[in-house]
Amino acid sequence: MTESNSAKSGPAEVWITGIGLATSLGEGLDANWQALQERRVNVDERTFAPYVVHPFAPVNFDSQIPKKGDQRQMEAWQRIGTYAAGLALDSAGVKGNKEILSRMDMIVAAGGGERDLAVDEGILTAQAKGNVAPNFLNERLMGDLRPTLFLAQLSNLLAGNIAIVHGVTGTSRTFMGEETAAVDAARIALARIVDGQSDIALIGGAQNGERKDLLVLYEFGGFNLKEQFAPIWTRTGHPGFALGSAGAFVVLESKAHAQARGARPFARLTGVVGDHARRKEPGQITHSLEALWSKLNVTSDKVAVITGATGAEPATSEERAFLAAHSGHAIRATGTAFGHTMEAQFPIGLALAALSISRGTLFPPNDSSGFEIEMSTPPTQIVVVGTGHWRGEGMALVEAIS
Repeated sequence: MTESNSAKSGPAEVWITGIGLATSLGEGLDANWQALQERRVNVDERTFAPYVVHPFAPVNFDSQIPKKGDQRQMEAWQRIGTYAAGLALDSAGVKGNKEILSRMDMIVAAGGGERDLAVDEGILTAQAKGNVAPNFLNERLMGDLRPTLFLAQLSNLLAGNIAIVHGVTGTSRTFMGEETAAVDAARIALARIVDGQSDIALIGGAQNGERKDLLVLYEFGGFNLKEQFAPIWTRTGHPGFALGSAGAFVVLESKAHAQARGARPFARLTGVVGDHARRKEPGQITHSLEALWSKLNVTSDKVAVITGATGAEPATSEERAFLAAHSGHAIRATGTAFGHTMEAQFPIGLALAALSISRGTLFPPNDSSGFEIEMSTPPTQIVVVGTGHWRGEGMALVEAIS
C-alpha cells in the first residue's frame, strides 16, 4: 500500500472511481442507463412458471474472462461477478495495472453455489416412495455429490476467481448474508480508506436468479413473485420478489490516490451505516431505517433515494412507510427494473447513485402507482437503501464532488 496522507491531513475523502454493471438490462454503464431511460424491463414469466425472473442479458464472457478453462470451472453467478468486476476495473482505469492491483483490497458479497438438481430429485423421489434406509440421506449425499461440485459452491470462490482472472491480489474478504453482506462490504471498505488502512478497494456482488434450487428455497418462505410481473410499489395485492441475475462492482479510492494517478471520479461516498432490527413487532423496520437516516449527513434539498426494496412483505410495506415520511425526495426502486439480486442489490444502488450524480440527472421513475416522482434538478446527494426481505437494513450516502 502506498503511503496514505490521512494521518497527516485527517480522514481521507473516498471517491467512487469505477463502476461495473452486467444485468438483465445489458452490459456496461451506457446500456443500463439507456434501458432505464426507456423504462425497459427484461422479465421472464414462462421459463420458471409460476415464478417471475429477470434473466441475465447475453454477454461475451471472453472479453473479461479470456480463458475458456477459467469460464468452465465457474458457476454462472461466478462468471457474472467476475465479468462485472472486470468492467469496474476497466472503468476505473486500473485493469492490468499490476502495481495497483497487487495492493487493491477486495470485499465480495456472495451467496452459495448451485445444488446438483439431479441428486436432489433422486433423493426426494426415493423418500416419497418410502425407499429409505436409516443412513440413506448421508450415503446418497456422500456417494452422489462430486467433490468438484462442492468446491464450486464455496462462496469465496468469486473473490478467488477475480484474483485469478484480473490479478486483484491485495487483502480479500467474502461476506454472506444477502443484502446486508453488501452493506458491510461497503461500510468496511469505506472505513479502511477513511482511516488510511487502504488506498483503493473493489467491492460488489453477483447473483444468478435463474436457478430452480433458489426458487424452491425462497418459495418455502413465500417470498417469490408469481404469475405476473408488476412494479415494486404495486405488489401489495400479490407480494413477492422476482429474482434477478446481475453483477455489480464499484471501485472505491481515496481522493489523494485517485488524483495521483489522474483518475476521474463519478461521485463521493461519505457514509455507510447498517442495522439489524429484531422484526418481532410491526414498525421495527421503519424505526430502524429512521435511525439509520439520522446517522447520515443528509443536508441538501436535492436529495434522491435509490432503494433495493424487494416487494416481499412485511418488509416492503414498512420501508414504504419510512419513505413516505420523506416524500419530498424522489424515490427509485431498482427491483422493478433489475429484479431482486440479493447480494448484488446494494452495489447496484451504489452504482446507479454514482452514475446519476456523474451524469447530472436521476433516471426516470418506472412506477404505475405514482409513488415515484420526477426529479427535474440534478441530484447532489443520493441515499442508497437496502432493506433485507428477511433481516438487516443498511444505507449509504453518495454525493456530488464540488
